[in-house]
Amino acid sequence: MSIRVLKTLIAVADHGTFSAASEAVFVTHAAVSQQMKALESNWDVVIFDRSKRTPELTPIGLQLVARAREVVRSYDNIVPSVLGDDGLTGELYLGAVPTTLTALLPLAISALKRCWPKLHIRVVPGLTHELMRQLERGALGAALISRPASLTDAYHWTEIAAEPFELLASMDTVSDDPLHLLEKYPFIRFSREAVVGMQIENWLVEHKVRVSDIMELDGLEAISSMVLSNLGVSIAPRPCVESYNPLPLRRLPLPVNAPVRRLGLISRKDAPKGRVIDEVCRVLLEAVAIGKFAPVFQGEPRA
Repeated sequence: MSIRVLKTLIAVADHGTFSAASEAVFVTHAAVSQQMKALESNWDVVIFDRSKRTPELTPIGLQLVARAREVVRSYDNIVPSVLGDDGLTGELYLGAVPTTLTALLPLAISALKRCWPKLHIRVVPGLTHELMRQLERGALGAALISRPASLTDAYHWTEIAAEPFELLASMDTVSDDPLHLLEKYPFIRFSREAVVGMQIENWLVEHKVRVSDIMELDGLEAISSMVLSNLGVSIAPRPCVESYNPLPLRRLPLPVNAPVRRLGLISRKDAPKGRVIDEVCRVLLEAVAIGKFAPVFQGEPRA
């Protein structure tokens, strides 16, 4: 048995089929099947129920996958755990919600690269719930997400910013009353599959604000462009880091008891790259303190 075989077993559990797992670990379908049969033979247990069209993990198989994850995480942590600061090399897969991709994250990662040029951050975009699933199965080292409704003790959470929600409207609108604008104009909604979208929906329901949906999108840039085109109004969190060229929109604070998006960095407490995650957290907080994304071009000092 090898770490590579354990990673294959985990891939089968994560992707559901031998075929999908083979693509994830870059071996043939036949090789995956052979590795799994070898595990069953070596351990003298039945890991897969092959009576079904698609083999499924048995109860024992599910327990073995959980232990395999622990073993792989410990293996990946061997070198970083003894190198200290010198362990800030290699790769970190970092999940991030779409609203952070155009200002906060590039500002933070550029600062990180200046300090640790041998460290490579692989950004994986997605909505909070999907990124949490990837974090659970070990596909991500950490994720920058909206705080979920509940978190277990298996995770470490650090709040990066509190972003109050605001109304977005085109410059052609004249009223300063957000409730009036919400009822008068079509509503461009944040996807309700996102934590942010559900926060907005709950606030609208709680305050009995009637809106006329015209579209539902999951990206702040797309929503802002629709509002700029005078297609409707929207509600979105006020970014903790202003973009390089913000669109000319009216941004009105919502009435009292408006929701706040809690943006934070989350990782498993047993994450193998704890030192790297700490550094990511540091540069994210520094980026929020700066507050505006101003890219530094090669040879040009930051103002």
